[in-house]
Amino acid sequence: MEAAFIDVGLPKSGFLHVDEVVAVGVPKHKRQIADLLKKGDQVLVQATKDPMGTKGCRLTMQLSLAGRFVVYVPYGEGLGVSRKLLDDERRRLRKICSALPLEGGLIVRTAAAGASADDIARDYAALRRLWAALSQRADAVASPTLLYSEADISLKVIRDLLNSNVEEVLVDDPAQYERILNFLKRTSPGVASRVRLYEGERPLFEEYGAEKAVRSTLDRRAPLKSGGYLIIDDTEAMTVIDVNSGGNVGRGGNRLEETVTKTNLEAAVEVVRQLRLRDIGGIVIIDFIDMNDAANRRAVKGVLDAELERDRTRTFVAEISPLGLVEMTRQNISDGPREVMTEPCEPCDGVGISLSDETVAIDASRAIMRAAMGVDDDHLGVQVSVRAAALLNDDGRARVAEIEELVGKRIHLDSDRGLHDGAIRVRAHTAA
Repeated sequence: MEAAFIDVGLPKSGFLHVDEVVAVGVPKHKRQIADLLKKGDQVLVQATKDPMGTKGCRLTMQLSLAGRFVVYVPYGEGLGVSRKLLDDERRRLRKICSALPLEGGLIVRTAAAGASADDIARDYAALRRLWAALSQRADAVASPTLLYSEADISLKVIRDLLNSNVEEVLVDDPAQYERILNFLKRTSPGVASRVRLYEGERPLFEEYGAEKAVRSTLDRRAPLKSGGYLIIDDTEAMTVIDVNSGGNVGRGGNRLEETVTKTNLEAAVEVVRQLRLRDIGGIVIIDFIDMNDAANRRAVKGVLDAELERDRTRTFVAEISPLGLVEMTRQNISDGPREVMTEPCEPCDGVGISLSDETVAIDASRAIMRAAMGVDDDHLGVQVSVRAAALLNDDGRARVAEIEELVGKRIHLDSDRGLHDGAIRVRAHTAA
């Protein structure tokens, strides 16, 4: 495995792979975790992936501190510029950063497009001061201790997403509004005027449809404007998205192929929207409607790729197969709204289905017969779930009478709300 499990003060230990260990002068291909870390060592780590399911958080010792325009990497080296920027802008920003007194590594973010030399210098200086403060605190506290966490979600959104394409930002909390303004005055004074305090009568999320969009992430079905729809199913291993035409069906030949292609093109856009809205990560299989023409398959793949270009989360997409299947991966960093807003259904244990009445009755009958065979008393007291008791007592206790005849004992049946459908509780029963 070549990894260490690090106690970070959470219920599950964090996972630190050998490639994420800072070891100056040791080539990665020659590293072994046992040579780099020993039990009881204190290390400074950063979480790169939240705990999910049974797994703890993913950790790295290659620390990074993100500002509005640049990312400072204290243990790194060199200068990198976002490839999403145009070549001329990349050259301009590289020239600006090359003039800075760099210590460690520096990455220029896409958000730095159009930023001045003063903006970059101010952002870098703030991150250097932050690192100095964290280093001092790390030497003064006992582990495990949280030294630093990123800005709350609203400031993070402002930092990462407020760019030249955003005309206005609405905030419905006065205190948070002031925090955002203060943050922007320190980092980007020129855009602070775009932030406005919302004072409408209706809740902000309700007024602009955000509440409805968030709740829609819990539905399996996502509609398409053409009348088609997506069915989105989550499994332990992957997410499967099935594209359906619904009532949007052409009639034969070229018209059918044309209708299917239009539906798939629309679905490609909506699939990426749902990936972002639901924050779906890991392996994703998209089952588009079958298309006979290879050119149409390429067109659908092209739209999917173009939409994914706008996704800030890292993705990899394989070619669309003749059957219309697309295999892709999307970086899985944290739980999505489904995991945050819901919990497993207790009666079905999260499976999504429950046993039929007939199955519950048969299972209860067999459990009672097995229990009766191991008891010498002629009378037997049995407790089952409320549902099982109702089914066994139905039709004048016909099922119970059948069990009594088979085992040669008198069965006294009671219900217990604390028992699930497959459980029974048996006790000897004394006849009155």
